[in-house]
This record gives sequence, C-alpha cells and structure tokens, in this order.
Amino acid sequence: MAGHKIELERTVRAPIERVWSVLTDVAHADQTLRGVTRIELTTDGPYGVGTQWRETRRMFGRETTEQLRVTVADEPTRTVIEADSAGVHYVTEFTLAPHTENATRLMMRFTAVQAKANPVQQVLWTLFGRIGAKATEKVMRQDLRDIAVRAELRTQL
Repeated sequence: MAGHKIELERTVRAPIERVWSVLTDVAHADQTLRGVTRIELTTDGPYGVGTQWRETRRMFGRETTEQLRVTVADEPTRTVIEADSAGVHYVTEFTLAPHTENATRLMMRFTAVQAKANPVQQVLWTLFGRIGAKATEKVMRQDLRDIAVRAELRTQL
C-alpha cells in the first residue's frame, strides 16, 4: 500500500456554527476556495451523508475535476469527504471544536492511499510522494485560510 497523510489545524475567529456553515456550503465553494474554479452539485437537498458534487480545481498549472461524496456529516463538529481517482482513494476529514466563545478550532486530515500499488507505483510514490504531499499541504493550508476568511467575514450569499 502506498500513500500519505497530512494533518493541519487553524483557529478561526468565528463561532462553530458559522464555520460549519461555510465548510458545508458546497454550492458556493468556488467563491470560498480560491483553488476551486467550478462546482457542479450532482445530488439535491441539504448537506449530509450522500451529498455529491464534481469539483474542478487548478493544480500544477492545469484543471482537474474530481467527484466527491460526503460519507460522514455530524453537524457541527465533523464531516468526511471521499473521492476515488486513478486508483487512489482520498479521504478529507474536517473536525471542528469550540476554541473560545467566538472562535473555532478547525482541523483537517487528508489521506491518499493507493491500495493496489504495483512495484513501479510503489517506487513512484517513494520518489515523488513527498513532492506531492508538500503540494497538497500547500493547497490544504490555502483552503483553511479561505474557509477562515469567509467565516470571519461571513454575510449571507
């Protein structure tokens, strides 16, 4: 098995309910997250287990589109979003906890696992995995900044 795991956290100067609202506002993610260029909801209804969408991001100088799905939605403290692409299973988990009355601790855990990696893929993960993980961490840090900015300045969209 080949892959990597990244964990980050940030304090957001906004109540937990507002941070949750921004985090789960998938329809407007392209207005919140600067790396996202397009969102296409593929399910109806409020955010919850089963919500799915196609998300287009600009990464490494090109746009890529992934199908994402919510597998856990424990409002307002935890959500898990999963995707599968090119034999890799991606899991992004957000955990929210009150930090103070008007601040929230937002934690983000990301894993990418290629369960059936052949010997060549194992070598590629070993050689390029750190580079990919560093690039992914940079994107995750920017996403957390963008979520914080929107939550701290949130007005109704």
